[in-house]
Formats: sequence, C-alpha cells, structure tokens
Amino acid sequence: MRKERYLRPQIVRDLARKMVFVSGPRQVGKTTLALSLPQARRGYLNWDVAEHRERILQRELPAGRLWIFDEIHKYRGWRNWLKGIYDGRPRGQKILVTGSARLDFYRYSGDSLQGRYHLLRLHPLSVAELGLKERDAFRDLLQLGGFPEPFFSSSEVEARRWSREYRNLLIREELTSLERVDDLGRLELLMLRLPALVGSPLSVNALREDLEVSHKTAERWIAILERLYAVFRIPPLGAPRIRAIRKARKHYHFDWSVVEDPAARFENLVAAHLQKWTHYVQDTAGRELELRYFRDTDGREVDFVVVDQRRPTLMVECKRADTAVDRGLRYLKARFPEAAAWQIAAVGKKDYQTPERIRVAPAVTFLRTLI
Repeated sequence: MRKERYLRPQIVRDLARKMVFVSGPRQVGKTTLALSLPQARRGYLNWDVAEHRERILQRELPAGRLWIFDEIHKYRGWRNWLKGIYDGRPRGQKILVTGSARLDFYRYSGDSLQGRYHLLRLHPLSVAELGLKERDAFRDLLQLGGFPEPFFSSSEVEARRWSREYRNLLIREELTSLERVDDLGRLELLMLRLPALVGSPLSVNALREDLEVSHKTAERWIAILERLYAVFRIPPLGAPRIRAIRKARKHYHFDWSVVEDPAARFENLVAAHLQKWTHYVQDTAGRELELRYFRDTDGREVDFVVVDQRRPTLMVECKRADTAVDRGLRYLKARFPEAAAWQIAAVGKKDYQTPERIRVAPAVTFLRTLI
C-alpha cells in the first residue's frame, strides 16, 4: 500500500486559511495528491481537458466546498482569473491550484495574488517519505529514481522507458505550452548533455560552444528547464572567512536516474533530498534555508552546505564507499564548528563520529533524518 504523500497534512491546514498552490515536476504525483483530499473529485477541473477548460473560462464551477484547478497556469490570464474567483468565493470555499511548472515564475498579469495563497512544492519520493531502512530498498531508489511510476514499477527497463518518454513529453508538450523556443532540437540536445555534467560547476560557455548557440540562449534554456522542474541549480558558498569561489553553479536533475555515472547519480540523489527538505522548511516554516556547495581556491570541496540566514548549519560530503574523512569537510567544519557535518557513503557500512564531531555514516542513516 502506498503511503500518504508528505505534503497532504500541510495542504489541509493551509486550505483553511488561503488558496494553496502546489507545484512540482510533471508526474510527481500532484494530481493524485489533490484527488486524495475529501470531496476532491467533485471539484476537479483540468485546463488540459477541453471540456474543463470551457467550464473554467465560462466560470461554470462545480458545486462543492473544494475547487481544484490543475494546470491552469497555462492560461495566460490565470492570475487575474483566480483573483476574481478567490475574492468572490462563497464563505468557506477552498481553492487548490496545481501545476507542473514553477507557479511563482509565471506572473503574466503581475503579482495580483499577493497575500492570497500559500505555495508548496512537491518533490519526488525520498528515503524518509518511503520509510526506507534496508540497503536493497535504497539501491532501488537510486536506480529507478524518485518519481512514483518508475519507482513502483520495480523494473529498471520500465524506469528507462519512462525516463525517455518523460523527456520527450517535457520538451514536446509541456515546454511548448509555456515557453517560446525556436530550436527544440538543440534544446533537447542540451537535456541529453546535462546528465554527464552533474557534480561539477556548470560552464554555460562550454555548453554554448557545444550547442553552437549564444551564451544568452544557453542560459535562457537552462532557466526554462529550471522553471519546468527538469533541473535545479545551486550556487557556491561565499564567506569572508574562507577563500571560496563564488561564480559557477552546479546543477542536478529531479529525475536522477538519467545520470549514468554511479558516483554522480548518488550525489544527485542526495542533492534532490536536500533540496526537497530545504523547500519544505521554506514553504511550511518560513525559514530562509538555502542549498549551496563549497569550493575554494586551494581545491578543497564540500558537496553540499545548507545555510540559514547566510550561515552554514549543515555540511554533507558524499562518497561512493567508506573512506577517510574528506579534507574539505574537515576544513569547513573547523571554520563553522557549530554546523552539523556528515560524510555519507552510498554503499558504506561504517557509522561513527570523529573528534571534530563529524558524523560518518551510511547514506540511509542521514537521509532518513530529512523529509
């Protein structure tokens, strides 16, 4: 039996106060989550369904205490339309909006909904959400990815087929309904190129040369993929106490199964877990957590650093197997001793704490502490 998705309790609480926007990657489970709410099926309208679209435009809304508008951000005037619906709603009416793009970016009509909604971001399945404890179950998540359909198929073949079809759907349908791109073929080449570059600072200039496009075009295409929840980027940590590099960002995929290299795929999975946790804390508690990485001019690195109000609170270094504590992690921990520090291994077994209070543990041990 599949468990209740982690955002459901927060959605129920927030619907009592404001509209709720739930955004996230396509096929991550937003519609299934929305329809799990009481009386949801009666009030569900999807912009992609012609009959539903006509009802939305004519404001022929379902009778019931909950309205769910799915993919309505594809309607150019959606924000002003929602403002009118919200301001004129019957007393006690609840409104849930779901979309497969970053709803906070698509503001065609300005920010007319300010103060009227809470935004929640739904991420793929994770170790904590699934309650994974065993190494075999973690290996399945690493291989199949965290999207419900391929993960619950328990088949690497079906997961590969799903991933290929998902990429085509994202480019040929989702992207064209929201963005204007004249060269879809080159953009698809970009999507095929990016997985091999996971784990290192992303050089937009190198991509520009590979694709034979301008720097501005390459940057715009990556930004589009971010808005569509195909990839996310994290900036470097910069602090006056350390000789940090401050420019190039690293990128990761929401579907980490597209990353072939085992070490890079593991790092991508950890990045996705940490991004899910930081977004959850931002959306539900209002804390300004940010996910970053550390690299300095002397070649020391730490894969991930979570900062709260610009100060590191968590450091995570990823290793494929058990190994000595990384020098970059030791260096950064010495400069921010109050921050929690972990070195985690995909297939490691060691679990201990160093004298500097760096925790060395199997990946599952750490990932279960998140969301």
